[in-house]
Amino acid sequence: MAGTVTGPDGARSGLSPGGRAGGEGKPPAGNSTGLCRRRDRRAALRRAAGRGITLLAALAVVAALLLPGRQRDLTVSAFLRIPVEAILGVALLLLLGHGRRPESPGRRRVTAAVGTALGLMVVLKVLDLGFDALYRRPFDLVLDWILLDDGHAFLRDSMGSAVGSAVAVGIVLLALLLIALMAGAVVRLHRLLDQHGGAAAGGTLVLGTVWIACAALGLGTANLPVAAADSTAFVQDRVEQVRDGLRDKERFAREAADDDFADVPDDRLLTGLRGKDVLLTFIESYGRSALEDPDLGPEVSAVLTDADRRLRKAGWSSRSAFLTSPTYGGGSWLAHSTFNSGLWIKNQQRYRNLTSGDRMTLTSAFRKSGAWRTVGIMPGVTRSWPEGDFYGLDHVYDSRDMGYRGPKFSWTPVPDQYSLAAFERLERGKRDREPLMVKIILASSHNPWAPIPVALDWKDVGDGSIYHSVKEAGKKPADVWKDSDQVRTEYRRAIAYSLTSLLTYMEKFGDENTVLVFLGDHQPMPTVTKGDYGRDVPVTILTRDPAVLDRVSDWRWQPGLKPGPDAPVWRMDTFRDRFLAAYGELPSARPE
Repeated sequence: MAGTVTGPDGARSGLSPGGRAGGEGKPPAGNSTGLCRRRDRRAALRRAAGRGITLLAALAVVAALLLPGRQRDLTVSAFLRIPVEAILGVALLLLLGHGRRPESPGRRRVTAAVGTALGLMVVLKVLDLGFDALYRRPFDLVLDWILLDDGHAFLRDSMGSAVGSAVAVGIVLLALLLIALMAGAVVRLHRLLDQHGGAAAGGTLVLGTVWIACAALGLGTANLPVAAADSTAFVQDRVEQVRDGLRDKERFAREAADDDFADVPDDRLLTGLRGKDVLLTFIESYGRSALEDPDLGPEVSAVLTDADRRLRKAGWSSRSAFLTSPTYGGGSWLAHSTFNSGLWIKNQQRYRNLTSGDRMTLTSAFRKSGAWRTVGIMPGVTRSWPEGDFYGLDHVYDSRDMGYRGPKFSWTPVPDQYSLAAFERLERGKRDREPLMVKIILASSHNPWAPIPVALDWKDVGDGSIYHSVKEAGKKPADVWKDSDQVRTEYRRAIAYSLTSLLTYMEKFGDENTVLVFLGDHQPMPTVTKGDYGRDVPVTILTRDPAVLDRVSDWRWQPGLKPGPDAPVWRMDTFRDRFLAAYGELPSARPE
């Protein structure tokens, strides 16, 4: 049959003897043209998508190299510069590819490692941005990992346990995805360099020349140099930070061993306070901003002014100043240990080394004297707290020991007023007791500042069951944290509540043998402190015995519960020695 060919299996095919498709096996010319056009369009789209992905990869690498670690530097101008690391990186990749197969395993591994390192650097920069927002300092590679657990706790308290944990897992997955994407971006750009090595080499030479010229001329935009080397400086800072962290252990050991008061005889410690009940009280996040910020200060100041008027009428006197905290926005235990030890406890390593040693603290000095029963009221503690022995506390009442039958208020297990009522019931209200020294932590002003308890009549506090209805009427953290203005409002209300609880307690239960020292531990996070108020926290001594204040007359602290803007400012680590010197005997002079 003409026009057909019989195959090996005897079947007929639609091929002509010349081997060309013929008859019904040949598609119509119009369909062939349409198919080709669709294939061309798909190919064009793939090429365009490829170019777009390559462009995004290049922009991602440049943005990663220029990403700053401080919020105030996070501007458009920061990304309109030339990073020297990109120029050097392209040159390195070109050298790695010289004379080698493009897809050799060794080259792929090196390229992927470079991309992974870049991704890790971006994650660290993002951590720096987060720590700058919360604590106004960069993330410490050696010492700050414990604070990530605190961040997880904050998420659980502000969003709920399930949602907070899900967000934490999501953040970890995003960090891993970011590292993978940066590695992929570098690998993709390396392939492009293999395909256009000559053009890449020429472009690198031109950009390098431009970078050198900009650096030599000092060209900049918005106070930032066009010739950027930010990532190089970032890596150098991190290397130095790690070195400093490792060296700090030995340096701190020398500082801790140098204690002038260690050899003061027990019977000469704190003789000026014998017979007094001494309350050393921290108010969470009570910073200078609470007094001086135009949006926060009026309400908080009104609470202090009103309490000052009532207390003075009842025979109380007070003196106030500021202490500079070693921490900002969080890390309360660093401030507590600094105040107590007379050492600058600026990181977790120092805290661990301090609490594992035998340094005499302000609270342990009271126990060492033998003249006081020493007690801790720690409503924020929910499990075993071995540091109580280090601080010299005979007994610690944590959130499980106060008989509280009410609800938890976000982070705070026990409201401040209940904590003070429990102290009165469990310790101070007992008959025939010895004088007390108590370390009290008032935690209701801990973030997320919602819901906030309300001040109750002291006779209504009871076992805390009343707080169930109080909490239900309060605001939810997730609602408050949608708006920074609401955050500031609730912070202000929380500080007012804590101060009201403490000062009304003194008004109702204090007597001529009661001495109160109360202070903040640190400033709240920058979400609250819109202005720059530093790390200062207010500190006040309140008493009905004039002789107590006479002993600190040379401190020049200001009268009243509220220190003014020009009040004295001390570093927090100086307080212990000054307090021990004022109310006890000075250490003997050391021989030269």
